[in-house]
Amino acid sequence: MIRSLYYSPDTGIQTDLKVAEFAHILKGEKGFLWVDFEATAPDSDEPILHENFGFHPLAIDDALQESHVPKLDDWYHYLYIVLHAVVFDPETENFVDTLELDIFLGENYIVTHHDQNISAIERVWNSCLKDDRFWKNGPDYLLYRITDEIVASYIPVVEALDEEIDQAEEQVFIKPTEQMLGHIFQLKRAVLHLRRVIGPQREVLNKLARDDYEVIDAPVKVYFRDVYDHLVRLYDMVESIRDLVSGTLDTYLSVINNRMNDIMKTLTIITTFFMPLSFITGFFGMNFFQPVAPLHHWTGVLAFVITMVIFILSPIGMIFWIRKKGWV
Repeated sequence: MIRSLYYSPDTGIQTDLKVAEFAHILKGEKGFLWVDFEATAPDSDEPILHENFGFHPLAIDDALQESHVPKLDDWYHYLYIVLHAVVFDPETENFVDTLELDIFLGENYIVTHHDQNISAIERVWNSCLKDDRFWKNGPDYLLYRITDEIVASYIPVVEALDEEIDQAEEQVFIKPTEQMLGHIFQLKRAVLHLRRVIGPQREVLNKLARDDYEVIDAPVKVYFRDVYDHLVRLYDMVESIRDLVSGTLDTYLSVINNRMNDIMKTLTIITTFFMPLSFITGFFGMNFFQPVAPLHHWTGVLAFVITMVIFILSPIGMIFWIRKKGWV
């Protein structure tokens, strides 16, 4: 789907322009154009981006191939920017799914290209339809609104990951299982993935806020600086969550080791209780007496009673001895 918005002080907001009109509109000096490509075929996008907007083939190739980390390329008369929106989905393997957004920013236009629906784009698009104040400050200000919405969408994801980690910590102490270990590793991968996205994206906003570009006016840079500050705080939050995940993993391993030690301790105590009994039964079970010897008393009632008393008192004595040593 290709959709477009055009704003001019004379005509106001126009929607759904034809592709053939793009080249004529771009020659105007008063208004500016926003074209959004969503889930479109690369073969149909390439001629539009090249012939109507005159983008470099390398920039077009990067935009049509969704496999880039956040970055910014300065092509002098326009900027090519790659940003990533994030979506939290606990049903997926990594919890966090990233949506790539490619942006071309010129003096009187902005072009966005993405393969999936991005809620931040939808919010800015609807705001532009309702309020023409989004248009009066130029395409660079509109780029700020898009980046601000994308960064704002990170906050619910970070909070959801934080809540998942809190639940995992509680579950570790209640009932640690092998499935819980896998869940912790999933959270760790999600946090690392989020960190790898926020880090480069922070640098992109830093460049927009501090470097000089032909298509970004100086008064707008302060807005990008605000978005950059938000990303810095988000990066710090992700680092804290990363430490929490590592701490949860260490806690899980400690709990498992403690439970294993308790099990080994219990088994050792049981073995110790039966050591004297095993010795007695083993000693009298040896066939070292001659069968012809008069050993009738060994098989009498008195011998049986004495043996049973020893069997009973030996474990009790072992319990008192172990407690006296402080092992229990």
